[in-house]
Amino acid sequence: MSVPANPINGGSRLLVLAGGLVGAAGVALSAAAAHRGGAFTGTAANFLLMHAPVFLAVGLAGANRCLRIASLVLLAGLLLFCGDLLARDFLGSRLFPMSAPIGGTLLIAGWVAIAVSALWRPRP
Repeated sequence: MSVPANPINGGSRLLVLAGGLVGAAGVALSAAAAHRGGAFTGTAANFLLMHAPVFLAVGLAGANRCLRIASLVLLAGLLLFCGDLLARDFLGSRLFPMSAPIGGTLLIAGWVAIAVSALWRPRP
């Protein structure tokens, strides 16, 4: 009996990996926020948990290039935004100046790009 080839390519595999890690981090940070407190930690956990399924869905669906790029923009924004919030709670300072606003802007741009990807038609 032969095992079918894995249909997930490298870019999609990265998004599935990101979805799993983002989800795990969201659960861990939810527990940290519940036991240790920290409003920024709870917010970061919520953002991570609400975005994890997006990466899994895009990675597993074998999405078009535009959607994969949009998801990577979303991931970059998530890392900057949540990284800044966590730095505030755990380090007592920002990640770097403007990291949360840049991350938030990338999150918005990523979601808009996901919407635009529905209109994307590959070249023949």
